[in-house]
Amino acid sequence: MARSRGIRSARRDRSLVAITGAANYSRLWLCIAGLLAAGGGPRGRGAAGRGVVAIAIAASVANGPAKLLVRRRRPPAHAGAPLIRTPRSTSFPSGHSASAFAFATGVSAELPALAPLLVPLAGAVAYSRVHTGVHYPSDVAAGAAIGIGAGVLAGSVAGWMAHACGAAGRRAAEAAVPPTEVEGSSPDGGAATRARKT
Repeated sequence: MARSRGIRSARRDRSLVAITGAANYSRLWLCIAGLLAAGGGPRGRGAAGRGVVAIAIAASVANGPAKLLVRRRRPPAHAGAPLIRTPRSTSFPSGHSASAFAFATGVSAELPALAPLLVPLAGAVAYSRVHTGVHYPSDVAAGAAIGIGAGVLAGSVAGWMAHACGAAGRRAAEAAVPPTEVEGSSPDGGAATRARKT
């Protein structure tokens, strides 16, 4: 952490502050998911869905039980003034890192060609949390591990959701189709059907 603060420069600081700000509330990842869903066809929509599910899983774990369990304080200000406002939540693990690697892992599993773009971008977001002075490196490492696990798990969750939605859709379609009339079920006792047969 001291090393990252020792290589600060105005240009590098601005870039990393911008990256960490773009990832607030997962806005960066949700924008990418929107682009994939809008222009990526069926595979793009599947990748976007898995990425968003992965973020939901990672955020639930990192910002819920994990932070409550460890309750680690943020890096002290005397170690170097943070470049952004220090969040009020506890430090361990990094929620930004968890969401970043969750999305990158989930989308890359569906569209491997995007891995060279998304994985370094997730790494940049994770590093920005240390560089800006609001996380320890171990916070980021733990967040990344949670994110990768969430990205893998999201495949099973997304598959189950697709199966459940498909089954529900089929049941709804079947319910909307009126039952086929059989002989003797019509008000005339099936006379019209028998007449057609003769």
